Amino acid sequence: MYIVIQYLYQIVQLPWDIFMAKPADVSTKRLINAAPENWVRWVTQMPNLSVKEMPNTEFQWISRETDVLIRVQNPQKQDFLVINELQLRYKPEMPKRVRAYTALAEEKYNLPVFPVLINILKVSDTEIPTRYESNFEGIYARQDYRVINLWEIDVNVAFGQQIASLLPFVPMLKDGGNESTIREALRLIRASEQLNQFETVLGFFANFVLDTALVKQIMRWDMAILQESPWYQQIEQRGRCSEKLMDIQISLEVKFGSSGLELMPQISEISDLERLTEIFRATLTANTLDEVRRLF
Repeated sequence: MYIVIQYLYQIVQLPWDIFMAKPADVSTKRLINAAPENWVRWVTQMPNLSVKEMPNTEFQWISRETDVLIRVQNPQKQDFLVINELQLRYKPEMPKRVRAYTALAEEKYNLPVFPVLINILKVSDTEIPTRYESNFEGIYARQDYRVINLWEIDVNVAFGQQIASLLPFVPMLKDGGNESTIREALRLIRASEQLNQFETVLGFFANFVLDTALVKQIMRWDMAILQESPWYQQIEQRGRCSEKLMDIQISLEVKFGSSGLELMPQISEISDLERLTEIFRATLTANTLDEVRRLF
């Protein structure tokens, strides 16, 4: 069952769990690239860092990439890595995930790691921890990380400190959810060669704080422009994958009962629509679960 939200201006309707199932995938690397040194200095609160590179963050042991991994250098000529993990909405498994990414990055690059968890949408009645901790039979594990909740960040940080990468998130910042502020953010985004492709991201978040008709008026969008944006296309692709996953789940339950549903955690990790379609067809024709398992 999907909880349907109004996306942008009451034309696009997509399942809410599309956004909840994945991190805030808004081409974060390109966003941060608009002003990378200002960004790392802000997230670490270390004023004199210089950016050296943005390494490939794909780890073969994990099925997805961290959002952005940045190699920086401090005034003492010491290199270290800054992990930027952006989440649309905080989830309880994030401390464990940050711990895993931090360890993998440290092992792969043999450098110290400064992990940062950035949460976009406000969560109520939820305490967001700043560390991972576990104790199993006297074996302790701990991973500290910095937490940045955008709803606690004053909107003037985006305008006054030249952290241009925050401009698409202005509606989510403290005191940023009003028409005049969003219009100013839109003006700056459209004037920037690095950020002008992210105006649809600004529009998406504006819908959380303003009436959709007003957002449409502010953005002056039409459907053709919207559909051409990579952001829209990514969400549309996820919508199709989400629907296909539901088809697979229903088929497995009807044919194989609760045993069939045991395969869903593995299948849900797949984000390729063609592959999901192949698995769905197999669930329709397979006589045993082993026939389905052989596909993945």
